[in-house]
Amino acid sequence: MTHAAGSGARFRYCPLCGTQLVRRAPEASPRSAPSRSHCPACAFVHYRNPIAAVAGILLSRDGTLPPADHLVTPREAGAILLVRRAAEVSYPGHWCIPCGYIEYDEDVRRAMEREMHEESGLRVTAEEVYAVHSNFHEPHNHTVGIWFLGRYRGGALRAGDDAERARFYPLDRLPEPLAFPTDRKVLAALLREAG
Repeated sequence: MTHAAGSGARFRYCPLCGTQLVRRAPEASPRSAPSRSHCPACAFVHYRNPIAAVAGILLSRDGTLPPADHLVTPREAGAILLVRRAAEVSYPGHWCIPCGYIEYDEDVRRAMEREMHEESGLRVTAEEVYAVHSNFHEPHNHTVGIWFLGRYRGGALRAGDDAERARFYPLDRLPEPLAFPTDRKVLAALLREAG
């Protein structure tokens, strides 16, 4: 029987029986298939899959909160909500689009809405998907990020959870340093659309 583990963690011992894992290429796959850790005792296969994450794009025309229930589109946008990462998390002091990991039993849209509320104090509804990118900037922790456009519903702007600061920045005058290369791609696309 073959089992799969869906995280970026690398096991040295089988999580089912405790036997030391060995690396080998899959038998029924082309030569280009990656080698994987296998358990010689119980046939467990450790698949290191990327972790799914979400980010919320909250746009503004003028750098203030948009009216409740109004979706500011990229063509109308002049500013975007960014958060500065707190000292306890990776890339402390760096700026990013509010983001986070999806919980195991959580819908991707609800995850975006939760992360936005935790990091900015705002209630935001996840609207259309704006971008999807693979994140390879951390070799030990590959992720797939989904950036949603957000519709402001209410709440007061205040940083929390993984963020120490939250504020709107003009799309053409972003703060440095930015935490993630993929955020830079998304921000560049938004600036192009805003014209």
